[in-house]
Amino acid sequence: MLVLKFGGTSVGTPGAIGHIIDILKDKEHAGRVAAVVVSAFSGVTDGLIDMARKAAAGDSAGETDGGSYTELVSALKKRHFDTASAFLKGEERKKAQADTAVLITELRRILDGVALLGELSPRTLDLVMSFGEQLSATILAHIFSAQGVGAAFLDARPLIKTNGEFGHAQFFTKESFSNIHDFFDPSKGKKPPLQVVTGFIGSVLEKAANTSQFITTTLGRGGSDLSAAIIGAAIGAEEVEIWTDVDGILTSDPKLVKNAFRINEISYIEAMELSHFGAKVIYPPTIKPALEKGIPIRILNTFNPSNPGTRIVRDAAEGDYPIRGISSMNKVALVRIQGSGMVGVAGFSSRLFGALARKKINIIMITQSSSEYSICFAILPADAPPAMAAINEEFDREIAAGAIDPPVSEGDLAIIAVVGSKMKNTSGISGKVFHALGRNGVNVIAIAQGSSELNISAVISRQDEAKALNAIHEAFFLSAVRSVNLFLLGLGLIGGTLADQIAKQRETLARDHHIRINLVGAGAANFQRMIFRREGLDAKKIKALLAEGGEGTEPYQLSAFVKRMKALNLPNSAFCDCTASDDVAAVYGEILESAISIVTPNKRANTGSLEYYRKLTGYSRDRGIPYLYETTVCAGLPVISTLRDLFLSGDKVRRIEAVLSGTLSFIFNNYDGSKPFSALVREAKAKGYTEPDPRDDLNAMDAARKALILARECGLSLEFSAVAIEPILPPACFKAKDVDAFFAELEKSDAAFEKRRAAAAAEGKSLRYVAVIEEGAAKISLRSEPASSPFRSLVDSDNIVVITTDRYSSLPMVIKGPGAGAQVTAGGVFADIVRIARTLV
Repeated sequence: MLVLKFGGTSVGTPGAIGHIIDILKDKEHAGRVAAVVVSAFSGVTDGLIDMARKAAAGDSAGETDGGSYTELVSALKKRHFDTASAFLKGEERKKAQADTAVLITELRRILDGVALLGELSPRTLDLVMSFGEQLSATILAHIFSAQGVGAAFLDARPLIKTNGEFGHAQFFTKESFSNIHDFFDPSKGKKPPLQVVTGFIGSVLEKAANTSQFITTTLGRGGSDLSAAIIGAAIGAEEVEIWTDVDGILTSDPKLVKNAFRINEISYIEAMELSHFGAKVIYPPTIKPALEKGIPIRILNTFNPSNPGTRIVRDAAEGDYPIRGISSMNKVALVRIQGSGMVGVAGFSSRLFGALARKKINIIMITQSSSEYSICFAILPADAPPAMAAINEEFDREIAAGAIDPPVSEGDLAIIAVVGSKMKNTSGISGKVFHALGRNGVNVIAIAQGSSELNISAVISRQDEAKALNAIHEAFFLSAVRSVNLFLLGLGLIGGTLADQIAKQRETLARDHHIRINLVGAGAANFQRMIFRREGLDAKKIKALLAEGGEGTEPYQLSAFVKRMKALNLPNSAFCDCTASDDVAAVYGEILESAISIVTPNKRANTGSLEYYRKLTGYSRDRGIPYLYETTVCAGLPVISTLRDLFLSGDKVRRIEAVLSGTLSFIFNNYDGSKPFSALVREAKAKGYTEPDPRDDLNAMDAARKALILARECGLSLEFSAVAIEPILPPACFKAKDVDAFFAELEKSDAAFEKRRAAAAAEGKSLRYVAVIEEGAAKISLRSEPASSPFRSLVDSDNIVVITTDRYSSLPMVIKGPGAGAQVTAGGVFADIVRIARTLV
């Protein structure tokens, strides 16, 4: 025998009811179903509560939103009549509608009484709410019978007996099981093969005084699941099937974690832990009756019946992952009580939780320091004020004496629960959980883990719930895949090339290297537009989209871009700055403090004040938030990473000599006397090696910034003003009013440049503009280099860095190659982005 339960969405429309009929007739269920437990139509329970409250408030004239309670009753009647009409005709429809009308009349009578008294007691509210299931089961029994599935309406109230806790009554196992067993016992008389049972409701064990009527109770929201489990356990069903609108229990909430997937099989205990901490697929108390009788529960999808769903059993098969699932509760308050008067005092916890129990406050999670100095516990936010009052009342003397501090309540919190029986005796699970949270800047306020090692729970800020779920889910279930949620600012030459490279390489990275680059946001100051899309943007089309102002774009503003990036609060976020803006560099600190990694070729942040440089690099190092800027020096050449490796391995840098400007490298590499110096500068400009105004390169500021970065990476405490720069050009060149005037002035200096070149050539040397970092200082100057110099081996715009260390003393390390160009610079930035992916859990 099977017991099936269908929830509100499964019975909410004629189309959904059609699916139920198909399920009852299929080969797996035909002739095997003893009972179908049903919820009220979707939205009806909330509607009944609304009606009751409006009646109590005296609203019969429709003064509030949604109409008066009388209008709502009429709408409820019409909805059920319309559902009957969709399946039934003639006498069958009349009978179904007549039975429905009787219930509606009774409901209206009760609501009129509430309106007359102006009072709504919990007992009356339970009675009002019960009409949802009564109406649903009545209509469905008629429909099933008319569709060839012999069925009869069954009111669960005479069978399921409870205490008098209205709103969340507790059922009595012995009496309920006895009643149900007797009812379904075939020796008691022949019954239709299928009973359509009202879920959610029961009745108080003792009947009302001087009457034969039942006192109606409800089993709590979601109680229809429990009704099915009670009936299944009482009759010894083969299995209880809970039919809902999802494919089973998933590894996490699919609304928050898009990569969540179905769990094939799970143990009763694991399911209870997940449902207790927010997994909404099954009502937590449902599992207890099934567990005690060893009856499997299966979670299935009414709208996808071919899916096997999730099976809940005593001993679930071991899964492929170290955890079974992750759930969360996003409305939690944390109450903390602490003080020296708690230490070593026997019975303190008993007094504390006894006081809370007397106020009927449910504790979700408890944690206590090993010193016994403090206890904190998680409760629902609505319970925080009465909990605080109860504690103040219970410990008023201790608080007055200063032995205990007044209790403190903190709201707007969430609980994340990581669950799995495989966690037991498996080392590293906690470390992986908290590394994933810490790496993404999620602060853990409180932690709890039972000795069973089945559950690790953490209290966090509510705004971090989705980020935390995704970070942990990816760490455990997608550990082979490393994802980076990328925000790209600047789509000029470097940024645009980077976007093209990402678009071209994205599939290969995902397929062959399990690295997923998800471009979530992009902005460009030159287009004055930005765009964000959580599910991802097409990197190939992003530049055109911003240029044309396509769908979803909005006006660009740096502060708005950063605010949106932070508000999305995505795990594994990275910000890529492909601008040369001081303003953008100034917000790096704010971005890192939001646990967002930074990748940049922009030199401005690292060549600003020494204090700011140390703040950024220190925060990155201490918090483990990547701040990568390899391409700020020599584009894609591995200069900075090499210096770091030397430092970390214990080597000491004694001297760095380098040609750091691609523009100046091209000019002096080709300055052999065959052309005047000014002609070479014109050629460099024509080939795109210089800025539109060549003075922006020939002032050597860019090379000086690179030298400063290298000096700081070597541990030197230098400000930019300390870098000694030998000017290449005479002052008159910089005073020229425009580029044409500049070249006119430069031509006047050709003779002086030629004289210096010829003097060097006479000694077999050539001119090179070289940066030197040594003995705590940095300088850049024009030097004459002999034929044996490594700087004489440069071609076109190549850069070179010669590093002398304790280990590389007799033969210095040489790093040489293209130090400029969109492709190599963008490639270096791309490599840093991939490097971030590799640092993930």
